[in-house]
Amino acid sequence: MRKQKQKQNRRRLRIALLSTLGVLVVAAGLIYSNRGALAALGYDWFLADKVEESMKDSYKPLSDRPEAEPMAVEDPFSMLLLGVDARANERGRSDTLIYTVVRPEDGKVLMVSVPRDTYADIVGKDKKDKITHAYAYGGAEMAVNSVEELLDADVDHYATINFQGFKQVVDTLGGISLPITKDIVNKGADHEKFTVKANKPNYSGVEALNYVRYREDAGGDMARTERNRVFIEALIHKASSLKQWTKIPEVLDIVGDNFTTDLRPETMNDLAKQFLQTGHSISSYTLKGEGKRMGSQNLWYFVADDDDLNAVRDTIAAWLDPNTPLEKLTTPTDAKKQTSNPML
Repeated sequence: MRKQKQKQNRRRLRIALLSTLGVLVVAAGLIYSNRGALAALGYDWFLADKVEESMKDSYKPLSDRPEAEPMAVEDPFSMLLLGVDARANERGRSDTLIYTVVRPEDGKVLMVSVPRDTYADIVGKDKKDKITHAYAYGGAEMAVNSVEELLDADVDHYATINFQGFKQVVDTLGGISLPITKDIVNKGADHEKFTVKANKPNYSGVEALNYVRYREDAGGDMARTERNRVFIEALIHKASSLKQWTKIPEVLDIVGDNFTTDLRPETMNDLAKQFLQTGHSISSYTLKGEGKRMGSQNLWYFVADDDDLNAVRDTIAAWLDPNTPLEKLTTPTDAKKQTSNPML
C-alpha cells in the first residue's frame, strides 16, 4: 500500500513537472513570437520620454509649408535625408541626398541616392546647378523643393544629419564595420590629408568620416555617393543591433544636437515602436548617369540618364502606393533583371 502511494506521488510529481515545463515552453514560445511587441513595450517604458526630450529642439518644420499634423505611421511616406558636412557656424552643403520611402507596416525602406553634383533645376534660384548647392543657397526648403522637381515626387518630410556630430555617435557605439579593402589615401594639394587603413574589423568616428569625405578615387561623385550610403546603412545597422541599452540615451543626446527634421518627436516614437515590431529591410539604389564638363566655366557635373531617371520615378511611385504588393517593391535594377530573365 505504501509502495503504491509512493508510485502515485512520483507520478503526480512527474505530471506536475511536465505541466510546469509545458507552461514554460509555451511561455517562451509566446515571448519569442512576440519579442517585437515586448521590445516595443520596453521602448515605451524606458526610451520614449528620452527620445521626446532629446529631439524636441530638433523639430524644425519647413518655413514654406504648413506645419504638418502628427501623422499615422501605417501609410507609406517619403523623406529626404540630407547628410551635411558642416563645421562650426557653417550651413554647409548637402554632401549626401537620399530620397527615402518608408513603408512602416511592411518594414520596408527604399533609399535612392542622388549624386551631389547632379545637374538639376534649383527651385527658387531659377537656374540649373549642382543639386548640392540647393542646401547652401536656401537650406532644407530649397533642397527639398529641388529634389521634388528632379524626381517628380513629393517629399513628405526631411531630416538633416550633420556628419561632424556622427563622429561621436560612431565612437559611442564602439565603431562601425565598413567594406574597405584597399587603403584610402587623401593626399591632393587642395584636400585634407588622411589615410584610412583597409580590412580593419572596426572603424572609429574619424576614420568613418574620412571614408565619407574621400575625394580622390576614379569613381568621382558616384563613388562618394555610394560611400555615403554605405556609411549611413552601416550606422543604422549598428544602432539597430545595439545591445547596450545604457548607451542609448547618450547616443540620443549626440544625435539631437546634430539632427533637424519636420517629424514630430511623438511621430518618431511611433515609428520606432512600429519598426521594433515588424523589423526592417533596406533596398538601395543610386541614380545613374555620367560626368560632363559644361558651361562657360567648364565645370564638372553629373548628368542623370533620362531612362534611368524615369525608372526611378516609377519605382518611387510604386513604393509610395500602399496597394503595391511586396513582390513588386523592387529597385530599377531588380526590375530589369526580372524583365530580362523569363525564368523569374
